[in-house]
Amino acid sequence: MTDNVVRDAFFALHHGLPRQGPGSDSTTLRLLSLVGPLPERPRVLDLGCGPGRSALLLAAETGGEVTAVDLHEPFLDELRATAKARGLSDRIHPVNADMGELPYQDASFDLIWAESSAYSIGFDNALRRWKRLLAPGGSLVLTECEWTAADPSPEARVFWEPHCALRTTEQNLRACTGAGYSVLGVHRQPESDWDEYYGPLAERAAAADPRAPGMADALAGARAELAMRRDHGEDYGYTGYALRPAATWPTRPESAADAAAVHTVNAAAFPTAAEADLVDALRADTDAWLPGLSYVAEAPDGTVAAHALITRCLVGGAPAAALAPVAVLPRHQRTGAGSAVVSAVLEAARARGERLVLVLGHPEYYPRFAGGPGVSPGWHCTPASRYGIRPGFEVPDEAMMALVVGAADGSWQVPQGTITYPAAFGV
Repeated sequence: MTDNVVRDAFFALHHGLPRQGPGSDSTTLRLLSLVGPLPERPRVLDLGCGPGRSALLLAAETGGEVTAVDLHEPFLDELRATAKARGLSDRIHPVNADMGELPYQDASFDLIWAESSAYSIGFDNALRRWKRLLAPGGSLVLTECEWTAADPSPEARVFWEPHCALRTTEQNLRACTGAGYSVLGVHRQPESDWDEYYGPLAERAAAADPRAPGMADALAGARAELAMRRDHGEDYGYTGYALRPAATWPTRPESAADAAAVHTVNAAAFPTAAEADLVDALRADTDAWLPGLSYVAEAPDGTVAAHALITRCLVGGAPAAALAPVAVLPRHQRTGAGSAVVSAVLEAARARGERLVLVLGHPEYYPRFAGGPGVSPGWHCTPASRYGIRPGFEVPDEAMMALVVGAADGSWQVPQGTITYPAAFGV
C-alpha cells in the first residue's frame, strides 16, 4: 500500500470535521484579544487554515482581508463554499501554497495566524520565516503543542518524539524572544479545546469502514492519538503565543526561572533592597499576584534588563490593579528598556480585561503610556483624584495617576474611594 493511499484515507477521515486540531472559537477570540487594536481593514494571513474555521472567524471579527493558505485543495474548497454561504467570499482568499515557502513580499500582512500548524515546518523555523511578512506594528499568533508536566511519561515521549520534539512553555518563550519578538501574551488552551477536536474525530472513526483503501492504517493512527490523550493528556497541551517583532528590547512574561534575576534588577535599581523584597512578597500573595502581569525586558545577551509588575489592589472595595514597582538595571537605564517593559505589561493588563490601573510615579513619565507607542489607544491617564480615587496616605495629587481603559459607560463605571494596596506594600 502506498503512502498516498494512507494519506488519502487520513484526509477522508478528517473531511467535514469542525476542527483539524485542538481549538475553539473562544480560544481564537482570546488570542485575538492579546494582539490589541488592528488597522481598520487589516491584512490577515491564516497559515495551515484547513477548512477555515479560524479564517472565517477572523474575517468576521476584524473586518479584514484574510488570505487562507493550505496545501490540501479539498480543504480550501470547503472554505470557499462556507465563505460564499456566509457572504464572505470577497474577503477570504484561499491559496494553495506551502507555508514554508510563501510567495508574498515583505511587510505584506498586519496579522499572521497559525493555529495547530506551525509544527509542520518547526516552531523556530516559523518564527524566523514569517517575521519578514509582518508590516510595521504587525503581530504573529501561533499555537504549539508543549510539555505541561515537569517529567512527562515515557509513553508520551515515545509517542511524540518521532513526530515533533516538544518543548516547555519556558523554552518556547526563550525561542520567541531569541528570534526578536516581544511576547504580547500567552494562553494555555483548556481541555475543552481537545474535546472539540477529538469528540467528532472519535465519532467519525467509529463509523468509518476499515476495509476502504488505506483506512485501517488511518484509523490505527487516529485511535492511538485518542488513546494517548486519554491516558497521558496531563503530560502535554497546546499553548498560544501572541507576538510582535521587538524594536530593541524584547519583552515577555516572567517565567519561574526569572525570580532571582528580577530580584537582582529591583535591588540594583533602588537605593535599598525594599522593592526587590516587595516583589518577592507579592509573588507569594495569591490574592495580589496576577499571573502573566509580571513582565521582563531582555538585553541582547538574553539576561533580564528591566522589570514591571502589576498586582491586584482595591478602590472602594472594587477590584483594580496597581503598577509597581518598575525597575531597570542601572547600565540599561535611559535606553528604552523601561518604556518597553511598561508598555508590554500595560498591554497584557488590557488583554486580560483589567480596566483600571493605578500608578504612583512621576507625572511626566507615565501619561505617555496612554495610547503611546506599543500601547493600545484608549488608555486615558489622569490624576486619580478626578475620579474620586485617593490613596490612604499623603502624596502629591499629580503623582497619583489612574490609567483607564476606554470610557466609563453604563456597563462599567470607574470605582471611587480609597485605594487598598496589598499588605506587602505596608501602607
